[in-house]
Amino acid sequence: MLNALTIDVEDYFHVAAFAHEIHPKDWDHFPRRVDSNTNRLLEILAEQKVLATFFILGWVAEKCPHLVKRIEGLGHAIGCHGYWHQAIYEGSREDFRHDVRRAKAVIENLLGRQIKSYRAPSYSITRRTLWALMILAEEGFESDSSIFPISHDIYGIPDAPRFPYLEVLANGRTIKEFPPSTLRFFGINVPIAGGGYLRLLPYSLTARAIRRLNQRENQPAMVYLHPWEIDPDQPRVTASWRSRFRHYQNLDSTEKKIRNLLSDFSFSTMEQVLAGRALKTHQGIDQNLPKPLCA
Repeated sequence: MLNALTIDVEDYFHVAAFAHEIHPKDWDHFPRRVDSNTNRLLEILAEQKVLATFFILGWVAEKCPHLVKRIEGLGHAIGCHGYWHQAIYEGSREDFRHDVRRAKAVIENLLGRQIKSYRAPSYSITRRTLWALMILAEEGFESDSSIFPISHDIYGIPDAPRFPYLEVLANGRTIKEFPPSTLRFFGINVPIAGGGYLRLLPYSLTARAIRRLNQRENQPAMVYLHPWEIDPDQPRVTASWRSRFRHYQNLDSTEKKIRNLLSDFSFSTMEQVLAGRALKTHQGIDQNLPKPLCA
């Protein structure tokens, strides 16, 4: 079973956990580590001959254009992660469209071609921002990985489909959705293969969960991570205990877990995994939204 490996290219000071402590206007005052950490991930992937999808923050692409070109030069897929790493529900529809257009333009100008995959900062396509899917389709995106089918304090739609599907939108367009992986226990979706969940869980549990997805449910896993998650020496930000726990816990063990995953399972880009599967059509996730005046 071919699984999807995705990397959200952002720095430690971009994360939602520190949004109340660090304003975007101050980002330039923090030492950047995204370049070296991403290059480290690229080395690990090259050693294992694995390709991944890199969702790049527009701000990072603007500051580190050489990094974007290196990622593409090594054969990886490139998607958009927005520009300012702002949760979609913290702004208006116009704010979102402007943010997506700006990030997309920066990355496409560097690559000289279109990018068609997107992931929202902090998985912030929730029930109150489902209109974002229509905007993504209108802006030329064909695939998305922003809807986490779990209950969480800042993201998630717990009754959304768990596996890749083709969403038919209220404006008549479609978009391929690839949710982060979950297992279902006692009627509840439990996240198992990315970010803090990858760091917090013992590797044996993560591996068992992916095998269950692949073998029992005949479905690919979606694994996601961030370059800062392999950087235990990153600067410490003063924040609440909850935010510090979410961000710093088990940073020193993440690289080993990633290496184990790449050795024990088959991975490639999100786009390749989607291309190799017949997707079920899903309609109505945005059915309660008002239809646009024109498609």
